[in-house]
Amino acid sequence: MINKPNSNKARLKRHRRIRNKVVGTAQRPRLNVFRSLNHIYAQIIDDEKGATLVSASSLELKGEYGGNKEAAGKVGRMVAEKAKAAGITEVVFDRGGYIYHGRVAELAAGAREGGLEF
Repeated sequence: MINKPNSNKARLKRHRRIRNKVVGTAQRPRLNVFRSLNHIYAQIIDDEKGATLVSASSLELKGEYGGNKEAAGKVGRMVAEKAKAAGITEVVFDRGGYIYHGRVAELAAGAREGGLEF
């Protein structure tokens, strides 16, 4: 039997490799992205404290489908608004091992539109 590659194992391997280099601080926290089949989630994390400062997800979009690029852009703008309210303007982007394409890129573009710098 031939072993099929597991794409989630490969993503987690990439994520661990990225996390060795990307660290969020109090001055510049980490914007983390998680993408499921139906939704997309974003968190701004201070790794020094081990605390989530701000979070947003497509679950907060009432009555809309959260698994598309339009919803990802809205989540990016939503997390940027919450971050500005918390006094955060600069972040380090952590794509979570996902390819910077599609919904992940759209979330990043929405966060930039909302005023976050990374």
